[in-house]
Amino acid sequence: MMRHVKGARCVRCGRTYEAVPNLTSCECGGILDIEYDYAYIRENFTKEKLAERRNYSMWRYRELLPVEDSTPDTPLRVGWSPLYEEKRLAEELGIGCLWVKDDGLNPTASLKDRASAMAVAKASEAGASVIACSSTGNAASSLAGNAAAAGFKTYIFVPSRAPKGKVAQLLTFGATVISVEGSYEDTFELSKEAIDRWGWYNRNAAINPYLSEGKKTVALEIMEQLGWEVPDYIAISVGDGCTIAGLWKGLKDLYAIGFIDRLPRLISAQAEGCCPLNRAIETGEDWRPMEENTLADSIAVGVPRNADKALMAIRESGGLTVNVSDQEIMDAQKLLGRSCGVFGEPAGVTGTAGVKKLCEQGRLPSDAKVVSVVTGNGLKDVANAIRFCGEPITIPGKMDLLLQEFDKRGITP
Repeated sequence: MMRHVKGARCVRCGRTYEAVPNLTSCECGGILDIEYDYAYIRENFTKEKLAERRNYSMWRYRELLPVEDSTPDTPLRVGWSPLYEEKRLAEELGIGCLWVKDDGLNPTASLKDRASAMAVAKASEAGASVIACSSTGNAASSLAGNAAAAGFKTYIFVPSRAPKGKVAQLLTFGATVISVEGSYEDTFELSKEAIDRWGWYNRNAAINPYLSEGKKTVALEIMEQLGWEVPDYIAISVGDGCTIAGLWKGLKDLYAIGFIDRLPRLISAQAEGCCPLNRAIETGEDWRPMEENTLADSIAVGVPRNADKALMAIRESGGLTVNVSDQEIMDAQKLLGRSCGVFGEPAGVTGTAGVKKLCEQGRLPSDAKVVSVVTGNGLKDVANAIRFCGEPITIPGKMDLLLQEFDKRGITP
């Protein structure tokens, strides 16, 4: 029973559906949005009740999640990643406050674990035994890990450019991996055809409306960790649009039940080489496909499948868009590592790269309070980290050679 859930509504045509476990997209092709009975939730869920809980995972927010009362928490501990206040970096950037939410510390090292945990819960409710998806990498590894822990079989489709670190995760978790020679769009279409053919549970974000509900828990955590004090901006990297849509949904849920008294503005950060959603906001035109020309593979989505919800989130929040080069992304990776001790993958640090660029452009007030979400861990893609940071000093084990290298490189111990 889900007494707190009213149903699902298409964001495009408004048609409503019963919130059954295997819910997919609307008949018109639009994406569905889960709707809640906020009056019921306000009566049964309070900040005080939440504060007493010792379940430090995404499932501490069950009153705001579309799962049956009898559905158990998924096995892996997903969520409650740290939120660090970074005073030195805020001063360096010239803003009032900066917090970094390190979601790369989830079980399979990305924010996508939140969506995959939800997919596993709903697949269980649907009585499924197999879950499938297409992914540029992180959604794939998160599904494989969460499904393996819960005893599900997985079929996962990735583009052939997916980093080996992510493919290694998939294979280790026992997934059947199909590497598709082509773009992410080619990968998605093949996965959709296979899912329809064999009736697997669909974890694809634009097809399954429950996934944004899992992702929104990052917003719930941020606000609870900030003591319900709302920042001015929350920055996040954007690919297919599901994550920024989920972030906004979580914030709106909290506002609707009175846990926060205002809503922050979102910062949508995309790679210059693949920014169809930001380009649509900036031009005022409909979004158009783009080439996937960026090393930030997790957001290299030229045909975003969650465009409607993502664009709505940016516009409703009065959000800012910012496009960053691959060099700016890798500079942000080093900046976070050296100033905060946080190691994010390229796509994971794109939000921070966007904050840095907005500061340089004078688009953020000097007293701005900003949260930047790091969506994936740097160990996902060590090749690019080494490429941009350089190789270590390599010498035989002799002190005189070490002194020579220090002198040559201008290093003063």
